[in-house]
Amino acid sequence: MIYFDHAATTPLDEKVLEAMMPYLRENFGNPSSVHAPGREGRKALERAREEIADTLNADPREIVFTSGGTESVNAVHKGAAWAFHGKYRHMIISSIEHACVLECCEWLTNHGFSVTEIPVDSEGRVDPQDVKKAVRPGETGLISLMAANNETGALQPFREVGAMARELGILFHTDAVQAYGKVPLDVQRDHLDFLSVSAHKIYGPKGAGFFYQRKGVELVPLIHGGGQERDRRGGTENVAGIVGMGEAAKKIHGEANEHGRLRAMADLFLEELRKLFPDVRVNGPPKSDQRVPGLLNITLPGIEGENLVHSLDAAGFAASSGAACAAGSAPPSRVLLAMGRSPKEAKQGLRFSFGRSNTGEQVQQLAQALPGIVGNLKMMSSFLDDDEPTKK
Repeated sequence: MIYFDHAATTPLDEKVLEAMMPYLRENFGNPSSVHAPGREGRKALERAREEIADTLNADPREIVFTSGGTESVNAVHKGAAWAFHGKYRHMIISSIEHACVLECCEWLTNHGFSVTEIPVDSEGRVDPQDVKKAVRPGETGLISLMAANNETGALQPFREVGAMARELGILFHTDAVQAYGKVPLDVQRDHLDFLSVSAHKIYGPKGAGFFYQRKGVELVPLIHGGGQERDRRGGTENVAGIVGMGEAAKKIHGEANEHGRLRAMADLFLEELRKLFPDVRVNGPPKSDQRVPGLLNITLPGIEGENLVHSLDAAGFAASSGAACAAGSAPPSRVLLAMGRSPKEAKQGLRFSFGRSNTGEQVQQLAQALPGIVGNLKMMSSFLDDDEPTKK
Protein backbone atom coordinates (compact mmCIF):
# COMPACT_ATOMS: atom_id res chain seq x y z
CA MET A 1 0.00 0.00 0.00
CA ILE A 2 1.31 3.43 -0.99
CA TYR A 3 -0.14 6.04 1.38
CA PHE A 4 -1.37 9.35 -0.06
CA ASP A 5 -3.73 10.39 2.76
CA HIS A 6 -1.55 12.37 5.18
CA ALA A 7 -4.26 15.01 5.68
CA ALA A 8 -6.35 12.32 7.41
CA THR A 9 -3.53 11.13 9.65
CA THR A 10 0.22 10.56 9.54
CA PRO A 11 2.34 7.57 10.57
CA LEU A 12 4.00 7.86 13.97
CA ASP A 13 7.56 9.07 13.51
CA GLU A 14 10.23 6.70 14.86
CA LYS A 15 11.93 9.42 16.90
CA VAL A 16 8.55 10.38 18.36
CA LEU A 17 7.91 6.78 19.42
CA GLU A 18 11.40 6.60 20.89
CA ALA A 19 10.75 9.74 22.95
CA MET A 20 7.42 8.34 24.18
CA MET A 21 8.56 4.87 25.23
CA PRO A 22 10.12 5.74 28.62
CA TYR A 23 6.80 7.32 29.68
CA LEU A 24 4.89 4.21 28.66
CA ARG A 25 7.23 2.02 30.71
CA GLU A 26 9.47 3.07 33.58
CA ASN A 27 8.53 6.79 33.87
CA PHE A 28 4.83 6.12 34.43
CA GLY A 29 4.27 8.47 37.38
CA ASN A 30 1.20 10.68 37.61
CA PRO A 31 2.43 14.24 36.88
CA SER A 32 0.23 15.57 39.71
CA SER A 33 2.01 13.40 42.30
CA VAL A 34 4.69 14.99 44.45
CA HIS A 35 7.01 11.98 44.64
CA ALA A 36 9.98 11.39 42.31
CA PRO A 37 8.09 9.40 39.59
CA GLY A 38 5.41 12.13 39.55
CA ARG A 39 7.99 14.90 39.34
CA GLU A 40 9.61 13.13 36.38
CA GLY A 41 6.25 13.14 34.57
CA ARG A 42 5.73 16.81 35.43
CA LYS A 43 9.17 17.76 34.06
CA ALA A 44 8.38 15.94 30.81
CA LEU A 45 5.06 17.76 30.47
CA GLU A 46 6.57 21.19 31.02
CA ARG A 47 9.45 20.45 28.64
CA ALA A 48 6.94 19.56 25.89
CA ARG A 49 4.93 22.69 26.72
CA GLU A 50 8.04 24.82 26.20
CA GLU A 51 8.92 23.04 22.94
CA ILE A 52 5.45 23.66 21.55
CA ALA A 53 5.28 27.27 22.77
CA ASP A 54 8.59 27.98 21.02
CA THR A 55 7.07 26.98 17.66
CA LEU A 56 4.35 29.62 18.07
CA ASN A 57 6.22 32.47 19.80
CA ALA A 58 3.94 31.87 22.79
CA ASP A 59 4.41 31.75 26.55
CA PRO A 60 4.43 28.10 27.70
CA ARG A 61 1.68 28.97 30.21
CA GLU A 62 -0.59 29.76 27.25
CA ILE A 63 -0.50 26.15 26.00
CA VAL A 64 -3.25 23.81 27.27
CA PHE A 65 -3.02 20.07 26.57
CA THR A 66 -6.09 18.16 25.34
CA SER A 67 -6.98 14.89 23.64
CA GLY A 68 -6.84 16.44 20.14
CA GLY A 69 -8.18 19.02 17.74
CA THR A 70 -11.87 18.33 18.29
CA GLU A 71 -11.64 18.76 22.05
CA SER A 72 -9.54 21.88 21.60
CA VAL A 73 -12.12 23.44 19.26
CA ASN A 74 -14.97 22.62 21.65
CA ALA A 75 -13.01 23.96 24.61
CA VAL A 76 -12.44 27.28 22.84
CA HIS A 77 -15.90 27.84 21.36
CA LYS A 78 -17.98 26.67 24.30
CA GLY A 79 -15.53 28.04 26.86
CA ALA A 80 -15.56 31.48 25.23
CA ALA A 81 -19.35 31.44 24.89
CA TRP A 82 -19.86 30.83 28.62
CA ALA A 83 -17.13 33.29 29.52
CA PHE A 84 -19.06 36.06 27.74
CA HIS A 85 -21.60 35.86 30.61
CA GLY A 86 -24.39 36.93 28.26
CA LYS A 87 -22.60 40.06 27.07
CA TYR A 88 -21.93 38.70 23.54
CA ARG A 89 -24.30 36.31 21.78
CA HIS A 90 -22.96 36.29 18.21
CA MET A 91 -20.12 34.34 16.55
CA ILE A 92 -18.73 34.34 13.01
CA ILE A 93 -17.32 31.28 11.23
CA SER A 94 -16.76 30.32 7.60
CA SER A 95 -18.95 27.91 5.63
CA ILE A 96 -16.02 25.50 5.16
CA GLU A 97 -14.97 24.97 8.77
CA HIS A 98 -14.28 21.47 10.04
CA ALA A 99 -17.29 19.51 11.30
CA CYS A 100 -16.21 19.99 14.92
CA VAL A 101 -16.51 23.79 14.54
CA LEU A 102 -19.82 23.63 12.68
CA GLU A 103 -21.43 21.16 15.06
CA CYS A 104 -20.12 22.99 18.12
CA CYS A 105 -21.63 26.24 16.81
CA GLU A 106 -24.88 24.47 15.94
CA TRP A 107 -25.03 23.28 19.56
CA LEU A 108 -24.46 26.86 20.73
CA THR A 109 -27.36 28.12 18.59
CA ASN A 110 -29.58 25.84 20.66
CA HIS A 111 -28.32 27.62 23.77
CA GLY A 112 -29.11 31.20 22.89
CA PHE A 113 -26.24 32.12 20.54
CA SER A 114 -26.43 33.13 16.88
CA VAL A 115 -23.80 32.18 14.31
CA THR A 116 -23.08 33.75 10.91
CA GLU A 117 -21.39 31.59 8.26
CA ILE A 118 -19.22 33.52 5.79
CA PRO A 119 -19.27 32.21 2.19
CA VAL A 120 -16.18 31.33 0.16
CA ASP A 121 -15.27 31.96 -3.47
CA SER A 122 -14.98 29.29 -6.18
CA GLU A 123 -11.44 28.49 -4.98
CA GLY A 124 -12.62 27.95 -1.43
CA ARG A 125 -11.28 31.12 0.21
CA VAL A 126 -12.89 33.65 2.50
CA ASP A 127 -12.86 37.39 1.74
CA PRO A 128 -11.86 39.30 4.92
CA GLN A 129 -14.23 42.10 3.92
CA ASP A 130 -17.15 39.64 4.14
CA VAL A 131 -16.07 38.85 7.69
CA LYS A 132 -15.96 42.54 8.56
CA LYS A 133 -19.45 43.13 7.13
CA ALA A 134 -20.84 40.30 9.28
CA VAL A 135 -19.65 41.87 12.55
CA ARG A 136 -22.42 43.09 14.82
CA PRO A 137 -20.97 45.82 17.04
CA GLY A 138 -21.59 45.07 20.69
CA GLU A 139 -22.85 41.54 19.88
CA THR A 140 -20.03 39.67 18.12
CA GLY A 141 -17.74 38.02 20.65
CA LEU A 142 -15.75 35.48 18.61
CA ILE A 143 -14.56 35.01 15.03
CA SER A 144 -13.30 31.54 14.09
CA LEU A 145 -11.54 30.90 10.78
CA MET A 146 -9.44 27.85 9.93
CA ALA A 147 -5.89 28.51 8.76
CA ALA A 148 -6.13 25.89 5.99
CA ASN A 149 -9.02 23.82 4.75
CA ASN A 150 -8.81 20.09 5.39
CA GLU A 151 -10.38 19.03 2.07
CA THR A 152 -8.91 21.43 -0.50
CA GLY A 153 -5.84 22.67 1.37
CA ALA A 154 -6.85 26.28 0.59
CA LEU A 155 -4.95 28.71 2.82
CA GLN A 156 -7.26 31.22 4.46
CA PRO A 157 -6.57 34.91 5.23
CA PHE A 158 -6.40 34.23 8.96
CA ARG A 159 -3.69 36.85 9.55
CA GLU A 160 -5.76 39.64 8.00
CA VAL A 161 -8.87 38.51 9.87
CA GLY A 162 -6.88 38.25 13.10
CA ALA A 163 -5.62 41.82 12.74
CA MET A 164 -9.13 43.06 12.01
CA ALA A 165 -10.61 41.19 14.99
CA ARG A 166 -7.96 42.61 17.33
CA GLU A 167 -8.67 46.13 16.08
CA LEU A 168 -12.40 45.64 16.70
CA GLY A 169 -11.87 44.08 20.13
CA ILE A 170 -13.31 40.70 19.06
CA LEU A 171 -11.70 37.40 20.10
CA PHE A 172 -10.20 35.38 17.25
CA HIS A 173 -9.61 31.62 16.96
CA THR A 174 -7.96 29.67 14.15
CA ASP A 175 -8.26 25.93 13.65
CA ALA A 176 -4.64 25.18 12.75
CA VAL A 177 -4.94 21.39 12.64
CA GLN A 178 -4.01 21.22 8.93
CA ALA A 179 -1.65 24.20 8.96
CA TYR A 180 0.49 23.69 12.08
CA GLY A 181 4.03 22.70 11.13
CA LYS A 182 3.38 23.42 7.44
CA VAL A 183 2.53 27.13 7.48
CA PRO A 184 4.38 29.78 9.54
CA LEU A 185 2.33 30.62 12.65
CA ASP A 186 3.14 33.28 15.23
CA VAL A 187 0.47 34.02 17.81
CA GLN A 188 1.79 37.56 18.34
CA ARG A 189 2.20 38.56 14.69
CA ASP A 190 -1.04 36.84 13.65
CA HIS A 191 -3.10 38.45 16.45
CA LEU A 192 -4.39 35.11 17.72
CA ASP A 193 -6.38 34.72 20.90
CA PHE A 194 -6.90 30.98 20.41
CA LEU A 195 -5.43 28.27 18.18
CA SER A 196 -6.13 24.52 18.11
CA VAL A 197 -3.85 21.66 17.02
CA SER A 198 -3.86 17.84 16.84
CA ALA A 199 -0.69 15.74 17.18
CA HIS A 200 -1.57 12.96 14.75
CA LYS A 201 -1.45 15.34 11.77
CA ILE A 202 2.27 16.02 12.37
CA TYR A 203 3.58 12.45 12.78
CA GLY A 204 2.69 12.44 16.47
CA PRO A 205 0.35 10.11 18.39
CA LYS A 206 -3.42 10.04 18.23
CA GLY A 207 -5.18 11.17 21.39
CA ALA A 208 -3.00 14.22 22.00
CA GLY A 209 -3.53 17.87 21.10
CA PHE A 210 -3.47 21.36 22.53
CA PHE A 211 -4.96 24.79 22.29
CA TYR A 212 -3.32 28.17 22.71
CA GLN A 213 -5.13 30.60 25.01
CA ARG A 214 -3.77 34.13 25.06
CA LYS A 215 -2.84 35.35 28.51
CA GLY A 216 -5.62 37.44 30.02
CA VAL A 217 -8.39 35.95 27.87
CA GLU A 218 -11.01 34.06 29.85
CA LEU A 219 -12.40 30.60 29.04
CA VAL A 220 -14.81 28.54 31.13
CA PRO A 221 -13.33 24.99 31.29
CA LEU A 222 -15.03 22.36 29.16
CA ILE A 223 -13.80 19.52 31.41
CA HIS A 224 -13.77 19.98 35.17
CA GLY A 225 -11.76 17.74 37.45
CA GLY A 226 -8.63 17.73 39.53
CA GLY A 227 -7.28 21.15 38.65
CA GLN A 228 -4.86 19.99 35.95
CA GLU A 229 -3.60 22.41 33.28
CA ARG A 230 -3.96 25.30 35.74
CA ASP A 231 -7.66 24.55 36.16
CA ARG A 232 -8.27 24.88 32.41
CA ARG A 233 -8.72 21.18 31.56
CA GLY A 234 -9.36 18.54 34.21
CA GLY A 235 -8.04 14.98 33.96
CA THR A 236 -4.67 13.28 34.30
CA GLU A 237 -2.52 14.34 31.36
CA ASN A 238 -1.49 11.86 28.67
CA VAL A 239 2.22 12.22 29.45
CA ALA A 240 3.55 9.87 26.77
CA GLY A 241 1.30 11.37 24.10
CA ILE A 242 2.24 14.92 25.08
CA VAL A 243 5.95 14.08 25.07
CA GLY A 244 5.48 12.60 21.60
CA MET A 245 3.61 15.69 20.44
CA GLY A 246 6.45 17.92 21.68
CA GLU A 247 9.00 15.83 19.79
CA ALA A 248 6.84 15.86 16.64
CA ALA A 249 6.41 19.64 16.88
CA LYS A 250 10.17 20.17 17.15
CA LYS A 251 10.90 17.93 14.20
CA ILE A 252 8.28 19.24 11.78
CA HIS A 253 9.25 22.85 12.47
CA GLY A 254 12.81 22.04 11.40
CA GLU A 255 11.74 20.79 7.97
CA ALA A 256 11.48 23.90 5.81
CA ASN A 257 12.94 22.03 2.83
CA GLU A 258 10.31 19.31 3.16
CA HIS A 259 7.54 21.81 2.47
CA GLY A 260 9.13 22.69 -0.87
CA ARG A 261 9.53 19.01 -1.73
CA LEU A 262 5.85 18.30 -1.02
CA ARG A 263 4.72 21.27 -3.09
CA ALA A 264 6.88 20.08 -5.98
CA MET A 265 5.39 16.59 -5.64
CA ALA A 266 1.83 17.94 -5.85
CA ASP A 267 2.82 20.04 -8.89
CA LEU A 268 4.38 16.99 -10.55
CA PHE A 269 1.27 14.92 -9.96
CA LEU A 270 -1.03 17.63 -11.33
CA GLU A 271 1.19 17.99 -14.40
CA GLU A 272 0.94 14.23 -15.05
CA LEU A 273 -2.82 14.29 -14.49
CA ARG A 274 -3.31 17.06 -17.03
CA LYS A 275 -1.49 14.99 -19.65
CA LEU A 276 -3.66 11.95 -18.94
CA PHE A 277 -6.97 13.70 -18.24
CA PRO A 278 -7.19 17.10 -19.98
CA ASP A 279 -10.53 17.79 -18.28
CA VAL A 280 -9.18 17.30 -14.73
CA ARG A 281 -10.31 20.05 -12.38
CA VAL A 282 -8.53 21.35 -9.29
CA ASN A 283 -10.82 21.91 -6.32
CA GLY A 284 -9.22 24.83 -4.52
CA PRO A 285 -6.59 27.38 -5.49
CA PRO A 286 -4.77 26.34 -8.69
CA LYS A 287 -1.33 27.44 -7.43
CA SER A 288 0.33 25.10 -4.94
CA ASP A 289 1.70 27.99 -2.84
CA GLN A 290 -1.91 28.94 -2.07
CA ARG A 291 -2.54 25.50 -0.58
CA VAL A 292 -1.07 23.50 2.28
CA PRO A 293 2.15 21.83 1.04
CA GLY A 294 1.44 18.49 -0.60
CA LEU A 295 -2.39 18.58 -0.64
CA LEU A 296 -4.30 18.38 -3.92
CA ASN A 297 -8.06 17.90 -4.37
CA ILE A 298 -9.19 17.10 -7.91
CA THR A 299 -12.24 16.10 -9.90
CA LEU A 300 -12.18 13.68 -12.80
CA PRO A 301 -15.56 14.47 -14.41
CA GLY A 302 -17.98 11.58 -14.53
CA ILE A 303 -16.30 9.61 -11.72
CA GLU A 304 -17.53 9.68 -8.13
CA GLY A 305 -14.71 10.29 -5.70
CA GLU A 306 -15.72 7.53 -3.30
CA ASN A 307 -15.83 4.93 -6.08
CA LEU A 308 -12.38 6.00 -7.17
CA VAL A 309 -11.08 5.75 -3.59
CA HIS A 310 -12.27 2.12 -3.37
CA SER A 311 -10.69 1.26 -6.73
CA LEU A 312 -7.42 2.93 -5.76
CA ASP A 313 -7.46 1.02 -2.49
CA ALA A 314 -7.82 -2.28 -4.37
CA ALA A 315 -4.87 -1.24 -6.55
CA GLY A 316 -2.67 -0.48 -3.53
CA PHE A 317 -3.05 3.30 -3.15
CA ALA A 318 -4.62 5.10 -0.16
CA ALA A 319 -6.40 8.37 -0.94
CA SER A 320 -9.58 10.12 0.23
CA SER A 321 -12.78 11.52 -1.24
CA GLY A 322 -12.93 14.29 1.37
CA ALA A 323 -12.64 14.77 5.11
CA ALA A 324 -11.65 11.60 6.95
CA CYS A 325 -14.51 12.02 9.43
CA ALA A 326 -17.00 11.99 6.54
CA ALA A 327 -15.58 8.95 4.74
CA GLY A 328 -18.15 6.33 3.79
CA SER A 329 -21.04 8.76 3.96
CA ALA A 330 -23.29 9.37 0.98
CA PRO A 331 -23.82 13.17 1.07
CA PRO A 332 -21.77 15.34 -1.30
CA SER A 333 -18.85 17.33 0.10
CA ARG A 334 -20.13 20.29 2.11
CA VAL A 335 -16.91 22.18 1.26
CA LEU A 336 -17.28 21.71 -2.50
CA LEU A 337 -20.95 22.72 -2.30
CA ALA A 338 -19.89 25.91 -0.50
CA MET A 339 -17.51 26.58 -3.40
CA GLY A 340 -20.41 26.54 -5.85
CA ARG A 341 -20.17 22.97 -7.11
CA SER A 342 -23.39 21.13 -7.94
CA PRO A 343 -24.37 18.18 -5.71
CA LYS A 344 -23.19 15.81 -8.43
CA GLU A 345 -19.86 17.60 -8.79
CA ALA A 346 -19.45 17.73 -5.01
CA LYS A 347 -19.44 13.92 -4.93
CA GLN A 348 -16.61 13.75 -7.47
CA GLY A 349 -13.82 15.29 -5.37
CA LEU A 350 -10.70 13.21 -4.72
CA ARG A 351 -8.04 14.27 -2.21
CA PHE A 352 -4.36 13.29 -2.36
CA SER A 353 -2.11 14.45 0.47
CA PHE A 354 1.59 13.65 0.31
CA GLY A 355 4.00 13.20 3.21
CA ARG A 356 7.52 12.34 4.31
CA SER A 357 7.47 8.77 3.04
CA ASN A 358 6.28 9.63 -0.48
CA THR A 359 8.62 9.86 -3.45
CA GLY A 360 8.42 11.13 -7.00
CA GLU A 361 8.57 7.52 -8.17
CA GLN A 362 5.44 6.69 -6.14
CA VAL A 363 3.64 9.65 -7.69
CA GLN A 364 4.55 8.35 -11.15
CA GLN A 365 3.24 4.90 -10.20
CA LEU A 366 -0.04 6.45 -9.16
CA ALA A 367 -0.30 8.47 -12.37
CA GLN A 368 0.40 5.35 -14.46
CA ALA A 369 -2.26 3.33 -12.62
CA LEU A 370 -5.05 5.92 -12.83
CA PRO A 371 -6.02 5.60 -16.54
CA GLY A 372 -6.73 1.89 -16.17
CA ILE A 373 -8.65 2.39 -12.92
CA VAL A 374 -10.72 5.25 -14.36
CA GLY A 375 -11.36 3.28 -17.57
CA ASN A 376 -12.70 0.32 -15.59
CA LEU A 377 -14.98 2.57 -13.54
CA LYS A 378 -16.37 4.26 -16.67
CA MET A 379 -16.95 0.89 -18.32
CA MET A 380 -18.73 -0.40 -15.21
CA SER A 381 -20.85 2.75 -15.02
CA SER A 382 -21.79 2.41 -18.69
CA PHE A 383 -22.71 -1.25 -18.19
CA LEU A 384 -24.93 -0.41 -15.21
CA ASP A 385 -26.63 2.39 -17.14
CA ASP A 386 -27.32 0.07 -20.10
CA ASP A 387 -28.63 -2.62 -17.75
CA GLU A 388 -31.26 -0.34 -16.15
CA PRO A 389 -34.83 -1.17 -17.26
CA THR A 390 -36.39 1.40 -19.56
CA LYS A 391 -38.69 3.71 -17.59
CA LYS A 392 -42.25 4.02 -18.92
